[in-house]
Amino acid sequence: MTERAVLLWIHGGGWRGRYHEDGAALAPLGLRVVSATYRFVAEAHWPAQLDDVRAAARSARGAADGLPLLVGGDSAGATLALHLALRGVDRRGDVAAALAYWPPVDPLDSEWRRLRAHDDPWADLLGHPPAAGDPATVDATVATHLGSGVPVLLVHGRDDRSVPAGQSVGLTGRLLAAGHPVHTWITHGGHALDLDRPDIRAVSAAFLDSVLPTG
Repeated sequence: MTERAVLLWIHGGGWRGRYHEDGAALAPLGLRVVSATYRFVAEAHWPAQLDDVRAAARSARGAADGLPLLVGGDSAGATLALHLALRGVDRRGDVAAALAYWPPVDPLDSEWRRLRAHDDPWADLLGHPPAAGDPATVDATVATHLGSGVPVLLVHGRDDRSVPAGQSVGLTGRLLAAGHPVHTWITHGGHALDLDRPDIRAVSAAFLDSVLPTG
């Protein structure tokens, strides 16, 4: 298949390590998949991780041969992908779309706090427990940065016990209210689903057809 876009893939792992998903399952949809990494929380706190994936996006864009730049990721990497797409690499709107699979997006959500009360990756990311009104917490919350109109794909397992599906459901409403085109797929299964599963592949393909040239 002809390459339609470059996808910068940002791996998950709770910002503590590297999960094995590399986004390669999306390549047959016409994407040139390029991997990004970032400093883990043992090395640096937020927003160092955003700085790192921005640098990776600049490199990917420079080698894209004029193809559109997409950003995607799973879990913690999906959070970074959403930040990168919504806030931009160098300016808002310079990313064509975001593909976010089972992303944590709201550190203050009550369901999240109940589920992850004794093991909260956000506290590691920020360097302190998230709190209302805390500048770092506000900045790391995805919905703080809406309004650029960048299209977003959200995919989540309804039985996810690591990142509640309500994270994607709540963000969907916020994105729509802010004028973003959104494809949201809440499906069976838990966390870290197979990107090549037929339903996930189909919704990913439909989203790409909606945001990329077909000719």
